[in-house]
Amino acid sequence: MDIARLRAGSGPTVRRMLLGHELREYREARGISREDAGERIRASASKISRMELGRVGFKVRDIEDLLKMYGVTDRARMKAYLQIAKESNEPGWWKRYGDSLHKWFTRYVGFEEAADHIRVYESQFVPGLLQTEPYVREVISAGGASDEVTEQRIQARLERQQRVETDEKMRMWVILDEAAVRRPVGGQTEEGLRIMSGQIRRLIDLAENYSNITIQIVPFSAGVHAAEAGSFTILRYSEFELSDLVYLENLTGAEIVDRRPVVEAYTKAMTGLSVAAATPEQTREMLEHILDDLEKGRSDG
Repeated sequence: MDIARLRAGSGPTVRRMLLGHELREYREARGISREDAGERIRASASKISRMELGRVGFKVRDIEDLLKMYGVTDRARMKAYLQIAKESNEPGWWKRYGDSLHKWFTRYVGFEEAADHIRVYESQFVPGLLQTEPYVREVISAGGASDEVTEQRIQARLERQQRVETDEKMRMWVILDEAAVRRPVGGQTEEGLRIMSGQIRRLIDLAENYSNITIQIVPFSAGVHAAEAGSFTILRYSEFELSDLVYLENLTGAEIVDRRPVVEAYTKAMTGLSVAAATPEQTREMLEHILDDLEKGRSDG
């Protein structure tokens, strides 16, 4: 892998994953087991596995010892790798929002930032990456946090969204339950109708003008479907030999899962949902009808 690409990583999680991938390739090329590599740095085989997956921070000395063990002798390359290891331990952009963001969520943001395919099923709300600012404000403000914390969470979500319009390599496949686009965020008031109209327009714009984003809606008429248990996100890293991750959020926390049976179950559910859902073309028509209903409600009001 080109070292320049490693240096171009947009955040510490990305760099850890890229460097971990490099370490694994070097180790396997030399036929060295994880157990032997772990002994070299006074650690376990599972620690080597977590390092190679980018799940833990790096000690520069450990990286240096491993690279020497793996036969990396070029001084310039060694120096570059060690610098990347240092940079991978630096705080991500989300750290500037301090304690306003939950620790479990900041961990997810790092993995989200590194993924090149993001698949989302959402049963309650429009996914955070696709929300308009008024919609974001309404949803986050309902959480009951202080004004300062609320504002920081809003700004963090808006910062996450920048990737949607700037990263053409990132692919999103979003499946929404019809309830997620019918729920009146902001209430049945003039302001609420305005918020929802703007949000639906945003979804129509994304569906029509962004080739890297696919949106489908599961209509109420589909009845019971493959994801009645609730919302989930699947992250994929197609450029690396890394397993997909499933992100599951609940009222008090979240879980990031890479266990193959779990990932396969949610991948199967996503496929089932895509079959039950309206096609992307039908979905755009549904969104147009919903927007018409909202605009009619505003004019009648």
